[in-house]
Amino acid sequence: MLHESWVSKKWYSEAIREKRVNVSIEIEFPDGSRRPFPDGSTGLDVATSIGKRLAAAAVAAKLDGVPLDLTRPLPHGGKLEIITGDTEEGREVLRHSAAHVMAQAVLSLFEGARFAIGPAIEDGFYYDFDIGRPFTSEDLARIEARMGEIVAEDQPFIREEVSEEDALAMFADQPFKTEIVEAVDDGELGTVITVYRNEGFVDLCRGPHVPSTSKIKAFKLLRSAGAYWRGDEHRPQLQRIYGTAWESTKALQAYLDRLEEAERRDHRKLGAELDLFSFPPELGSGLAIWHPKGGIVRKVIEDYSRRVHMENGYELVVTPHVAKAHLWETSGHLDFYAESMYPAMELDHGDAYYVKPMNCPFHVLIFKSRSRSYRELPLRLFELGTVYRYERSGVVHGLLRARGFTQDDSHIFCSREQIGTELQNLLDFVLTVLRDFGFAEFEAELSTRPEKFVGEPEMWELATASLAAALETADLEYSVAEGDGAFYGPKIDVHIRDAIGRRWQLSTIQVDFSLPERFDVEFASADNTRDRPVVIHRALFGSVERFFGILLEHYAGAFPAWLAPVQAAIVPVADRHIGYANEVVSLLRGAGVRARVDESQETVGEKIRRALSLKDPAVLVVGDSDEEARTVGLRLYSAEREERDVPLEAAVDRLVALVAPPR
Repeated sequence: MLHESWVSKKWYSEAIREKRVNVSIEIEFPDGSRRPFPDGSTGLDVATSIGKRLAAAAVAAKLDGVPLDLTRPLPHGGKLEIITGDTEEGREVLRHSAAHVMAQAVLSLFEGARFAIGPAIEDGFYYDFDIGRPFTSEDLARIEARMGEIVAEDQPFIREEVSEEDALAMFADQPFKTEIVEAVDDGELGTVITVYRNEGFVDLCRGPHVPSTSKIKAFKLLRSAGAYWRGDEHRPQLQRIYGTAWESTKALQAYLDRLEEAERRDHRKLGAELDLFSFPPELGSGLAIWHPKGGIVRKVIEDYSRRVHMENGYELVVTPHVAKAHLWETSGHLDFYAESMYPAMELDHGDAYYVKPMNCPFHVLIFKSRSRSYRELPLRLFELGTVYRYERSGVVHGLLRARGFTQDDSHIFCSREQIGTELQNLLDFVLTVLRDFGFAEFEAELSTRPEKFVGEPEMWELATASLAAALETADLEYSVAEGDGAFYGPKIDVHIRDAIGRRWQLSTIQVDFSLPERFDVEFASADNTRDRPVVIHRALFGSVERFFGILLEHYAGAFPAWLAPVQAAIVPVADRHIGYANEVVSLLRGAGVRARVDESQETVGEKIRRALSLKDPAVLVVGDSDEEARTVGLRLYSAEREERDVPLEAAVDRLVALVAPPR
């Protein structure tokens, strides 16, 4: 927060007394204090009046919530915030500016290069180009070096407003830019076309940007990949260069270290190393097959899900994988979601069938299968339902973005009076489940009514207020995404932070006023009139596959013992100890521990190393003295040393406690 004394009163008094300025705008600071400033003052002027450190750290300003270039004259008075490079907003400005510098470097190095768009993204930026071929690692090194030269030259970013005619002339040799300019009537660029210039370079952009290139303190180019123009596989394929930029070399290095750790934790790599799942090319993109070990972990997750749902008043249902077109017409999917659905299958004398992209219409049919009374509400239907969605090949990413996946899907049918209580209980349920899997840091986003919506405004207000109240009661930090709700209702998205600080969106709670209307669903109310229920959609994992992938990366493959596919590896010192090893396995399995004997011909050390590399929670070594005394050598994955001569019964008891699932 700014303090009143930080603003130099002497600067104003001298300027006014000497009539060097006309004070005509009033600036309000974040702490509520106000100060007059000369007409034509910039955000940088205001920052400088507060202090040199703030001015040096500033990269942009925000006036009444509208971002502005730091050197742009303030158009009027109002609430002003100085954006510094060490904030998320400031980093976005840095990264957007770095994207422009990268485009400038590419155009200076590759004659005839065409450039498309280059936004800031989470933790970085990218820009799409067409140079007639893919970029090589040597190209990226040259581009990064040229960017360093541009940064060192301290080139100013200069903003200009131009007409559509001038913009078309400016980018006459750049077809992707001219397409963007021609879309100005569609509102893509707003009513004013702005460009930013560096020395010898100009680009379309709304801004803001840093004052000059030297503000971009630390950056690195990461990789390149193909990307279709406008994300349309029928349009030209461009080459996208990804990079990152930070406020300091230290912050950049910390991010690169996190990237290295994320690569080590990549679920696709771990899935192969630990023999959990694979993606055979014969299946096509985005479809996994589960190996025995992966199948075990998946079963444990699904069994847990079924158990806790039944304990919380849900009723289990099962629905088919396909349905006739009429169902999807009624639900609205063929109107609003057809691009993500697989093509129809012509069956039964020409009737069209579609594989399901969602489970919700089937659950509505279960509710509608007979007359319902208010006494049955809330009715909570739950299914581990597999759905199929046609994701573009460019966005498919292992288990995290697949084309076939199973949702822990539920639809709660309730009266409007029950919405608040149901949402509160549901959010508590969500957080309990996520904590059981080891997550502890949560954030949420509340998405509110968009411009186009169905249902009564009062219902939207009730549902939105109920969602907000649930978040407040749960003491869950959240932001509001104004107007980002679906047309049929507001929602909460719950995000978690993993072991290396990455943010993942997991659970969704969505209020729906549209589906009951579309299917004409009703129930008999207490006064024996007909009333329409509200539907609450929710998925706690999102999908089993995606949740599995996130868990795998969160734990770097070393699952908690209750989830591990093999919970105990028994290592006989020699073949003569295999019989005793099998006796140990039988005791463990009888006690509910997933155990195996390593009967390979390798040395004891090699067997132990393999068990540790497979991240088995416990390794039990048995030799002559163990067999004679009915003991084991016990080494836990988290321990540095093996315990010798542990009585067998004590070892079994300890492992039973170790692998106990959350209750």
